[in-house]
Amino acid sequence: MSLFPPIKPYKTEMLSVSEIHTISIKQYGTAQGAPVLFVHGGPGGGTDDRDAQRFDPEAYRIVLFDQRGSGDSTPASCLTDNTTAHLIEDMEKIREHLQIGDSWHVFGGSWGSTLSLAYAQAHPKAVKSLTLRGIFTLRKEELDFFYQGPGTSFLFPDYWDEFLAPIPEAERGDMVAAYYKRLTGDDEKVRAEAGRAWSTWEMATSRLIVDPNYIKKADAPGFADAFARIESHYFVNEGFMPQGELLKKENIDKIRHIPTVIVQGRYDVVCPMTTAWQLHKAFPEAEFIVIPDAGHSAIEAGTEAALVKATNSFAKLK
Repeated sequence: MSLFPPIKPYKTEMLSVSEIHTISIKQYGTAQGAPVLFVHGGPGGGTDDRDAQRFDPEAYRIVLFDQRGSGDSTPASCLTDNTTAHLIEDMEKIREHLQIGDSWHVFGGSWGSTLSLAYAQAHPKAVKSLTLRGIFTLRKEELDFFYQGPGTSFLFPDYWDEFLAPIPEAERGDMVAAYYKRLTGDDEKVRAEAGRAWSTWEMATSRLIVDPNYIKKADAPGFADAFARIESHYFVNEGFMPQGELLKKENIDKIRHIPTVIVQGRYDVVCPMTTAWQLHKAFPEAEFIVIPDAGHSAIEAGTEAALVKATNSFAKLK
């Protein structure tokens, strides 16, 4: 099952959500359709028109927003008042601003799955369905697997050496903290080098088959800076939530009534399958789909097909 044809937004606007932050909102599809919120990854990743192609434009009112500091939102790469709680509040502000009604469908992958789960657990009555991919709950062991090792570094030692390069050996005991220091420092050259290296590491490891063209995305200074700076901000602060919060029984109990599909690439080394498996065991009511020939990226064929199938199914919900 392939993506829907390329599409452009029928409405684009900026919404002020605080004295500092203004976020970009784009709507696609039909205003009379079932509302669905697309929650991008990163943190810091932003959205583009292609993200809207996972939804039937004749069935959905598709809402894409760039989280604080990301994409077209302003100020770019700003870390002030930029926490998980703030983003959850923003999602509710968007729902109210757009006069969505009582509930909408929510779709998120990677960090988007984290934020979607957090939003659903905070506002369970506002969520009509959940489509989740590449499950990430921001626990220390998940971050260590990807950013500290041993873990992904054992599979991508060549790119790992490039990731290590900007950090002196004495600081490599905590790579996230070392990068955060450089990404929030005053030296623009150091910040740019760190942003590119951080982003390259994730781009290189996101797909089952390394895609050189995808890695080139890290060369875009604006993207790399926001992506790396905001990610490191969230990761050094452990997502601004207690460890394991999203997997706790009392929090899963809040969302058991929500129709949910979990899509996970078997060979995802950015958000390894163990987290998705733990969510599946805690939340067996959700449909759990493992893609046998995929890594982390949403655009790998099997993953993309499963996501489109899920959104087509949820479009029929009353």
